[in-house]
Amino acid sequence: MRVSLYVVRIKAGWEMEISLDLGVDVLWWTENGHMQQYSSIGRRKASGNNKGYRGGLTNRIILLSESMPLGWAVRLRDRFKPSVMYDRWAFKQWKEYIVKELHAELAMEQRLGHREASSTLLEKVIHIQKIEASKARREEDKKERGGAGRNHWAALEEQASRLADALTGRSLLEGELQQLLAERMPDLAPAWRSALQHAYLQGRVLLGPGVAQAGDAHGRPRRLLRRGKGLRCRRCGSGVNRRTPCGSCGLSGCAYCEACLAMGRSRSCALLLRGSSAWSPRAPEGPAAAGSPTESMLDRWGLSPAQRVAASAALHSLAQHQRRFLLWAVTGAGKTEMIFPLLQYTLARGGKALVATPRRDVVLELAPRMAKAFPETQPVVLYGGSPHRWEEGKLYLATTHQLMRFHQAFDLVVIDELDAYPYHNDPMLAYAAEASCKLEGSFIYLSATPPAGLQREARSGHLPYARVPVRYHRYPLPVPGRISMRPVNHCLTKQAIPSALAGKMRSSLERGAQVFCFVSRIRHIAPLVLLLQSCFPDYPIGGTSSQDAERGSKVEEFRASRIRLLVTTTILERGVTIPKSDVYILDAHSELFDEASLVQMAGRAGRSQGDPAGKVLFASPEWTQSQRGAIRQIRTMNKIALKQGYLIREGA
Repeated sequence: MRVSLYVVRIKAGWEMEISLDLGVDVLWWTENGHMQQYSSIGRRKASGNNKGYRGGLTNRIILLSESMPLGWAVRLRDRFKPSVMYDRWAFKQWKEYIVKELHAELAMEQRLGHREASSTLLEKVIHIQKIEASKARREEDKKERGGAGRNHWAALEEQASRLADALTGRSLLEGELQQLLAERMPDLAPAWRSALQHAYLQGRVLLGPGVAQAGDAHGRPRRLLRRGKGLRCRRCGSGVNRRTPCGSCGLSGCAYCEACLAMGRSRSCALLLRGSSAWSPRAPEGPAAAGSPTESMLDRWGLSPAQRVAASAALHSLAQHQRRFLLWAVTGAGKTEMIFPLLQYTLARGGKALVATPRRDVVLELAPRMAKAFPETQPVVLYGGSPHRWEEGKLYLATTHQLMRFHQAFDLVVIDELDAYPYHNDPMLAYAAEASCKLEGSFIYLSATPPAGLQREARSGHLPYARVPVRYHRYPLPVPGRISMRPVNHCLTKQAIPSALAGKMRSSLERGAQVFCFVSRIRHIAPLVLLLQSCFPDYPIGGTSSQDAERGSKVEEFRASRIRLLVTTTILERGVTIPKSDVYILDAHSELFDEASLVQMAGRAGRSQGDPAGKVLFASPEWTQSQRGAIRQIRTMNKIALKQGYLIREGA
């Protein structure tokens, strides 16, 4: 995208601005009346670039470029410092200033293909002229726009207000804005540039490029900026190294982000729009809104003693405006039920809440549960291809990738399964999650196996947390057993299942359990299914993985017992609850099965009160640290639960 770039003389000195519709800016700076309603100092504070700037009418506007690449124009705007010294500048000085400030960009263009000198290259961009701001010029501009006088300005303000409201709390590329307009406000589509520019001048919308220098991340809280220099994606925070010729801005070296490419191309010339948090409605604070958390807030949800203690601690953390809190709860502890009081508290105070989870299938499973829990506030459900992605609401349920489309939108962000793929070890998603929460908002982290760093923070006292060491039914977690067997690959080559494994699997099938059989490699699934079918011809056996287009239907067949033994990968280590199930983990020594994965897979067993002692078996040729650690972690939780009086019977 290309934009106009100009400077304007106001009371405090000169200011530099970009424009999507220069006629709107001329009216803004020269028309009487509107400057009393919107303070320019507020706009600068909203954009995170306050320069001590105060509004006022002017008749001195100098157009520096009618069509400059967005990234260049924003870089000039953000580096510009107001001063009265520019009163003495002629067009020559303005041109020299631009050449000096864009020296690095011009050198890059020359290296990547442009052979012209810097001055020659800028001739295609710079076109300095004074904008005539006379009354006759303003009236002529109004006529060209099809409006007259105050009616035209009032219509533009109404359009800008609607567009700004739609962008509140969002972070969208231009293409995403077009989709939003097509679905929600098709009447604004023809005039979106004018409305957007007006909202920007009001300070209600922030305009910037998708990719910018790390120090030029306009509108992004400084504490979120990554260390180091160079280009960064302002949407996902990733470093950017790729440049390609661009038909939109005309540059030979337009940078783009590869990390978030699946969400739309973020480029140095791509317009990234954000609703300004300074204009966002804030949740009321204090007892006047909903009162401090009380025990009555927990009564509605039927929580177990351990759940109640943890939820109470999290509630008081919210009331004290603590930024982060960890709910460290074993698999099957009922983490979802524990966050319901937190969502209730936030909604009752007029706030907005988001529950983010790594995978789409978990979102789809949680959606009806949340809708039932909050019938008066139906959740907006977001995932790739979701039909609800432009809906507005107070309660959101989304995959973590969808957080990149929000900016300082939520008073409470709940990150479910923060240790799971793809959220775990992905700085891009962590960056997006942080940016989606208001600066005064709170995070609740949910995990049965928190990353080592968070565990250290919790134990050192730097991260408030509550540990839930027992499942809601108050029986101990099943402790895995172990058998020694050759690797799966060897079994497939020999076309034989070890008798020890076959005997235990038959025992599980005969007792009526659904059997999870986890393997480390997708390529092992199909041949292992055939081998198991030959061993257990009387039982329906299936297999699935992340590459299986029918995974959803097979999981449903497994739930309904139409498949009795399901061979799968860690794709089903979370989010699938089968009331009566046993778990077999083959090749448990694999480097792909770390301690957290083994704990999660083991957590598929014993989740129901009717079958709390489900069987878990590690099958491998060697005894690894991950297996020892998983068993130690499970035993430790059982001991803590017993010591705290949460177990209804011993068995740890």
